[in-house]
Amino acid sequence: MPKILVIGSINMDMVARIDHIPLQGESVIGEGYSFNPGGKGANAAVAAARLGGEVSFAGCVGRDDYGAALRKVLVDEGVDDSLLRETDEAPSGYAPILVQKNGQNGIIVFPGANQCIREQDLPEMFARDFDAVMMQLEIPQRIVLRASELAQQKGVPVVLDAGPAQPFPVEDVRSLLILSPNETETTALTGLPVETVAQTRAAAEALLERSGAKYVVIKMGARGAYVLGGGVDEMMPSFKIEAVDPTAAGDTFTGAMTLEYLRCGDIRAAVRYGCAAGALAATRLGAQPSLPTRAQVERFMKERGC
Repeated sequence: MPKILVIGSINMDMVARIDHIPLQGESVIGEGYSFNPGGKGANAAVAAARLGGEVSFAGCVGRDDYGAALRKVLVDEGVDDSLLRETDEAPSGYAPILVQKNGQNGIIVFPGANQCIREQDLPEMFARDFDAVMMQLEIPQRIVLRASELAQQKGVPVVLDAGPAQPFPVEDVRSLLILSPNETETTALTGLPVETVAQTRAAAEALLERSGAKYVVIKMGARGAYVLGGGVDEMMPSFKIEAVDPTAAGDTFTGAMTLEYLRCGDIRAAVRYGCAAGALAATRLGAQPSLPTRAQVERFMKERGC
């Protein structure tokens, strides 16, 4: 059972179902709302745990009701919460998510306590042995970079989900195994478009050369994922689904891909597995409530002839 350390964000999401995202000055009557656990880091951690990984989550929540509820969810999902710190400096992270009838969404992230992860806490995170560390960019950049240095010292590979979109020095990330941005994040990192397969390959090649990662995997939603590195140069198609809410699909993809790669060492099989898990997540409303189990992913892939 692969052991994964996730250092990342954890938020309380408010998911609102609406016909369309309002224009400037427009009011829209919503169809309903709910509160669900989320955050790119916690989503990936719970996804990997549901799929069979042994996962520890390191991050920070406020000393408030949301923080207590978020911690309980991790524990209930079998994720080790011993590295999750509480702070009085900021409230827990919060994210209103507007889900439209067409399955597309808009998200506002208030980082809150996610910005309070401390460098002095990082050595404790690496006191135990892990097969990989997963990180995202909803936490301070200095934490990502310092954690990668410690990972390198311990010989632990890093998987970086380069979201949300922002300028980031990927060349300074150490021990980088997989760099996985989506289309918007790829353009933010490279300045290159990713509208065609040729453009996507050029962007992936630029990221591979700049970052020194073994693999670059660009998440492309309904189009699938582009994989470059280790002798693989391929656009891998997605699974056709009726999307309900894509909020955690990318996080699910990354968690599933990482876990499967640690299991089998085959990046193509890992990406295919990630595509299946991400597709299933997009068929349900909410972030963590939508995350599939290993049995569900295997059944889905079998039904699709994989």
